[in-house]
Amino acid sequence: MNGVGDMSEAMPWVLLRGLTRERRHWGTFPQTFAAALPGAPVIALDLPGNGALHLEPSPWLVEAMARHCRRQLQGLGVPPPYRVLAMSLGAMVATSWAASHPEEISAAVLINTSMRPFSPFHHRLRRRNYAWLLRLMLMHPSDHDREQAVLRFTSGAPQRHPGVADAWAAYRRECPVTRSNAWRQLVAAALWSAPRKRPAVPLLLLTSAADGLVDTRCSWRLAQHWQCDIATHPWAGHDLPLDDGPWVAAQVRDWLARAPGGVPCEQVAPYSPPANRAPGPHP
Repeated sequence: MNGVGDMSEAMPWVLLRGLTRERRHWGTFPQTFAAALPGAPVIALDLPGNGALHLEPSPWLVEAMARHCRRQLQGLGVPPPYRVLAMSLGAMVATSWAASHPEEISAAVLINTSMRPFSPFHHRLRRRNYAWLLRLMLMHPSDHDREQAVLRFTSGAPQRHPGVADAWAAYRRECPVTRSNAWRQLVAAALWSAPRKRPAVPLLLLTSAADGLVDTRCSWRLAQHWQCDIATHPWAGHDLPLDDGPWVAAQVRDWLARAPGGVPCEQVAPYSPPANRAPGPHP
């Protein structure tokens, strides 16, 4: 096998979301992604404690979350190898999985993640968010107000997503994430350390220059340390698949078409917004 592009088109893509988010938070992205990579099944999983698994206790360890994902796929009758696209906490789970079972992961795309020991805490969670998070924990806003606040902090252009906060509020009511599980996931993400040695799988990092939650330097430091490909979106927020799913799908498609470890994505595919779509606001 010469590179990522030699993989079977039928090899499934597994999608993993972040802290307290569930598979429905992908919105229409799975359909967008599947259309850009025809023939490859797309499977979105919930981490334990979220979504359909909200009644299960979230593990204290990222490694345990990875084991849970493996069991889910085995229960679905989907054998490895897999390709994984994951963001934030989900990207930590994907990295742990790839490090412990590289034979099961043929490629991984990590979106807006941050990991010890490569980045300081104030880059992994920007200082300006501390007061906002504290208010959310101490106060009791309505489901809609809470999700509207989350949208403002995770999108680079929240005005582009009418109705999304309403949908997210409905998910919260249907499958509420307990405070205990939210705390467990936060502790797991904060304490987990990535391997200093790059996992033995092809890796692509995608990051947003306008990420209001996680400093984009977290992804760049990881890419520089592991010497893997990286591409930066100029205006999207932390929820890059929400803000510009077609861009994400195009970056992955183009990356698959060439061998990993070659010319960085920044040089191969610089971003330019479509003529009918003005770029969103910069921070």
